[in-house]
Amino acid sequence: MDSSKNKKILVIEDEATLQKALNEVLSNEGYEVISSLDGSRGLELAQEEIPDLILLDIILPKMDGFEVLKRIKKDDKISQIPVIILTNLSDISDIQKALDLGATTYLVKADFHIEDVLKKIEKILNT
Repeated sequence: MDSSKNKKILVIEDEATLQKALNEVLSNEGYEVISSLDGSRGLELAQEEIPDLILLDIILPKMDGFEVLKRIKKDDKISQIPVIILTNLSDISDIQKALDLGATTYLVKADFHIEDVLKKIEKILNT
């Protein structure tokens, strides 16, 4: 059986074209995709939908990704959800901050292809 079936992924990304591309690729792989263009709505969706994995941008309107991550990790209902950070911030201190806050892994947008994201997602969800 395909392990991606019935897995729900929340994409919190304010870049509409990237969000659309991620949604398309993930849907084609059999994932259920929910998405938000801003941090505060993304956090609400995480709490309402309890996804299996969250793709989270750092620079977001309404609430930045660091704050979203902090709140996810403080909420017992959703604190166990793996979070992959997708961002343009490649500074080592930002990477460290995200990991310290509980991110599972970190991808710098300039350095990855959507296939890389898929591989990471599959690896995380299948462990």
